[in-house]
Amino acid sequence: MKRRLLRRSDDRGSVALSTAIFWPCGLMLFGLLIACGRIGLAEGAADAAARDAARTASIAADPATGQADALHAAQASLDSSGVHCADINVTVDAGELAAPVGQAARVTVTVACTAPLSDLLLPGVGGSKTLSSTKSSVADTWSGAP
Repeated sequence: MKRRLLRRSDDRGSVALSTAIFWPCGLMLFGLLIACGRIGLAEGAADAAARDAARTASIAADPATGQADALHAAQASLDSSGVHCADINVTVDAGELAAPVGQAARVTVTVACTAPLSDLLLPGVGGSKTLSSTKSSVADTWSGAP
C-alpha cells in the first residue's frame, strides 16, 4: 500500500505580497506622523509670534506705534522660526494704550499666517493651512509718567 503524503499549500510569494502591502501603508503612516508634527511646530511658531507681537505692542507709546511694532515683531518671530507665510495678518487691539497714566490696560494681538503645506509637510503636497493665535499682554501705562 502506497502512502500518499499530503503536501501543505505552497506559501511561496506570501512574504512578497505582505511586503508589498505593508511598506507603502507604513510609509504613508510615517509621513502622516511627520506632517502632524510639522503642523504642530508651525502652530507653536504662530503662538510665539502673537506673544512677541503683544508684548512689543504693550510697551509702545501710542496705538499707531503699537500696531507697527507688533507687525514687525510678528514677522521677525515667524521668520526666525522657519515658517514661511504666504500671507500674514496681524490685528492689534491697542486702544487701551491711550488710557491715562497708571490705569490698567491690555493689548490683544491676533496673528494669522497662511502657510503653504508644501513647506510644512512633504514637497509636492499642495494646499495651505491658516495658522492663527491670539495673545494678550498688560500694557506699561507708567511709561508715560514723569
